[in-house]
Amino acid sequence: MQVRDTGGEIDYLTFVPDGEPTLDKNLGIEIMMLKQLMISIAVITVDAVSQEIWRKIDRSFKSLDLTKILEGIKKFSTEFKGVLISETMLVNNIEYGGEVEKIAVYLSSLKNLKTSYISIPTRPPAEEWAKPPEEEILNEAFQIFENKLKDRVEYLIGYEGNAFAYSGNIEEDLLSITAVHPMREEAVKELLEKDRGDLSKIETLIKKGAIRKVNYQGHTYYLRKFR
Repeated sequence: MQVRDTGGEIDYLTFVPDGEPTLDKNLGIEIMMLKQLMISIAVITVDAVSQEIWRKIDRSFKSLDLTKILEGIKKFSTEFKGVLISETMLVNNIEYGGEVEKIAVYLSSLKNLKTSYISIPTRPPAEEWAKPPEEEILNEAFQIFENKLKDRVEYLIGYEGNAFAYSGNIEEDLLSITAVHPMREEAVKELLEKDRGDLSKIETLIKKGAIRKVNYQGHTYYLRKFR
């Protein structure tokens, strides 16, 4: 693989929700094929448990049935032999109305759940209104989760670092990463150093209209421009 050829390390091959990965009917086949590479695989999916909030945040396709999705996850948890982790992202301006309690109860019903993360937006969100909630709300959510899940709850509220893999093609790397993961300026600089380049390469992509630069919570981010 290109990343390994350049001396990089790979922790996981991740199916990230640019859309919902578990709606791909070939997901199982893809995972089985990727297992031949002997690299751990992660699939990121799901969020709310109440129909109204789920529709508001996900704006999901109308024919999708949240009840069936939740039942499917519960069934999956009884059969899955790997590491099962949940992540619940809280945003401001959402009237949860007991939703956090409902999520905690649901997560406590899953078999073999190792860790449940409570997170907030730490990168520029798709919608400007999706801001991090107040600290009091985060603390209340943590206490509710801890009551149901007992020592399996952790915060995921800090910057995740700059450990992005370099394949040898810096332009392709920047476009593919920023398509699913806004990159902070220092992370871009660190990746460019591996290519012995400078910020002129990212500026070229901005001029082409492929990437845009935004400010979020006092930091500069770069993300893929789709429209």
